[in-house]
Order: sequence, then C-alpha cells, then structure tokens
Amino acid sequence: MLNKRISLITLGMLSATQAMANDQAESKGFVEDSSLKVLLRNAYINRDYKDGRPDKAEWGQAAIGTFSSGFTQGTVGVGVDAFGLYALRLDGGKGRTGAQGIDFFKQENDGSANHDIAKGGAAVKFRFSNTVLTYGDQMPALPVLSYDNVRLLPESYTGTLITSREIKGLELNAGRFTAESRKSDEGRDSGGLKSINVLGGSYQFTERFKGALYASDVEDVLKKQYVNANYVIPFNKDQSLTLDFNGYRTKLDNSYVRENGVTGDDNKIWSLAATFATGPHSFTVAHQRSTGDSNLGYAYGGYQKDQGRVGDGGNTIYLANSYWSDFNAEDERSWQLGYGLDFSAFGVPGLSYNFAYVRGDNITTSTSEGGTEREIFNQFKYVVQSGPAKDLSVKLRSSILRVSQKSSEYNVSGNEVRVFVDYPINIF
Repeated sequence: MLNKRISLITLGMLSATQAMANDQAESKGFVEDSSLKVLLRNAYINRDYKDGRPDKAEWGQAAIGTFSSGFTQGTVGVGVDAFGLYALRLDGGKGRTGAQGIDFFKQENDGSANHDIAKGGAAVKFRFSNTVLTYGDQMPALPVLSYDNVRLLPESYTGTLITSREIKGLELNAGRFTAESRKSDEGRDSGGLKSINVLGGSYQFTERFKGALYASDVEDVLKKQYVNANYVIPFNKDQSLTLDFNGYRTKLDNSYVRENGVTGDDNKIWSLAATFATGPHSFTVAHQRSTGDSNLGYAYGGYQKDQGRVGDGGNTIYLANSYWSDFNAEDERSWQLGYGLDFSAFGVPGLSYNFAYVRGDNITTSTSEGGTEREIFNQFKYVVQSGPAKDLSVKLRSSILRVSQKSSEYNVSGNEVRVFVDYPINIF
C-alpha cells in the first residue's frame, strides 16, 4: 500500500502548480555549483554507571568529507553527491567499548573494538523544476527516518528519495531505502535493514504556523506515523513564545513481536513544549507522555542485525524530553524545565549554555509499575567567530541520570560526559 502511495505522490509532485522560481532553470552547472567540505571531529563520551556494571568510554578522531555537485543545465539536471568517512580509535579498547548508546567503534565477538573505520558512498541526483530525485547512499533527516550524526561518524542509508518544493512553503518527501550503514562499522549494509518506505511533508501555513505529517513502514518490524504543529507568538522585537507539539504512533508487526519476545505491539507518544524567549534568555516547560501496550515503549533506531532494534535512524525521536534518557518507556509521563543563555549579549559571541531538568514517572516494566527516573542536563557550546579557526566548535555536555529500582529493567543510573570538537573546512 505504501509503495502505491509513494507512486501517487511522485506523480503529484511532478504535476504540482509551479508557484515558485524554477531552481533547475537557474542552474549554473555541474561544476559551477559544486562544493567540497571536510569536517574534522574529535569526540569523547564517558559513562560512569551506578548499578555496578563496568564504566564505558570511547574516544576517536574522524574526518568526514562530503562532495555535492551542481546540476547540469537543461530541463532535467543531473548531479552527484558523495561522502568519505574515516575514524581512528584513540581510546575505548577491550572492556571499555560496547555501550549501545556510545557506539563509536563496533565491538567484536572477543570484546575488542575496531581500531579504525573507513567507508564511503555516492548518489546520483536528478532535478526537474524544484523536484529532486536522489538514488544511492544518503543521510536522510526526516521525522520518521533521521540519520544519527551525534556520535563520531554518521549513519547512512542506501535507496531512493524524492524531495519536492514546487509550491511555496510546502515540502513533500517520498522514498524507499533498502540498506543501512551502521555508524560504528564498515559496509553499506552493516545495520541489517530489509527496507523502509517513507512518505510525508511539511507546510508553512503562515509566517507563524507550520505543520508536518509523515509515515514510515519498516519491513517486518513496524509502521510509524508522526505529526507536528509549531506556532510562534511574537510579543515584541526581543520576546516570543513558541509552542511545539510532536507525536508518534507505532505499530509493531506480529512477526517482530513473536521473534523478539516483545509484549504488546502498540505505542503512542507525544510531547508539548512551550519556550519563552526574551533577549538572550529562553525558558522551556515541556510535558511528554507515552501510552500503549508495548513493553518497548516508543521504539526507534538501533540496528536489527545484532541488537533486535528498529533500524530507522538514531535521531528519529523528534520529542521534547530526549537527552541521555529519552523518557520513552511504557506508560511513562515526564516533565521538563529548561533554560538557555546566549552569551553574545554579554560580549562573548558564539558561546551558549543550555540546562534541563526532566523527571519521568509511572514507568511500567515486566516486573513492576510506577517506576521513576530523573535527569539533569548541562551543555556549554562555543563557536569561533573569526580567524583561521572560524566555525570551529567545542561542545561540553554532561548528564546526571538517576533511575529507581523499579525502572532498572528499562534504564540505568549514571553520570555521562561528552566532549565534541568539530572543525568544518570548506575546500571549495
């Protein structure tokens, strides 16, 4: 059914009324619009667990090169995108690697980790008017299929994606991917994905209001729907209130439930965040709630090959209360108080700080009900504004997570520290 829907929406994209300037008509050429960028990333994550299990830490240096050509001139433009990834392990050998949430370097059967990772990918793209069809290796960023780029190396997927912006304010997406490349391993199909179909779009209804609807179907695993509504209320030049609603509904396939020993197959999860911004300050209040009969709660990400997970991208959780913990257990309710500060108002442009306190309760596991968890999140980030190191960013992040004994089947207490140094270089 979803394949049929993708075909129908593709036809709709190509026949949509052109209410915008024709991007392809303004093409400068394959070479003239091309770019080559390299991101140098040094990343470290340390997890100090509080339940007696061994602490985990990984540290690595990566180089992420991306090439994007322009489109040839003519009615249908042709182009190429490509990437090359390399990572070198600096720490996190036998005994310290293997934490599912870190996953810089895949752990082998003997407990050791890969010393380095090298891989690449390429895709061909075609553009007609403001519609682009891309086939090959890609890094999609959609609410139902969002690649993970918050570790050492990014994930990627192999398949076809159509993106159309024929009508002003409207973006439509339809695609099918048949392979997933794990961020910590080499090869195009190291994630074990059979296939995933995606369909949906977003629309800017007014200057202040935007909405989105998406759906996906991961073969033999689950079907997922997503909805978003975002509304901004400006008060004056320096003050505004943003209301952001996000919701997912997932339905696990019967075969997946049987083969993985899962209880229940349905989950609904949503979050509503209100952020008041005034000058350099922002204050956030958010509530998130998970319901349904699946003991997995909201299921996303991971790798089907050796983790028994979903395989739809490690960032496919567009919800308010997602930090170290995602607060996505069965029946869980969570509340957040957050604060942000932009130091540019105090003479330090490029420096920002974010804080969040999140508390979850009503957690259900196979052995208990009414479990709780709480997290204190802090992050400083600095981006160099000028000079030879312009755009270099340093991010220091910490989380203190405490989980009640009743919830130990779902999550684990610990202290986490992350240090990321990113240096983007524009070759051309």
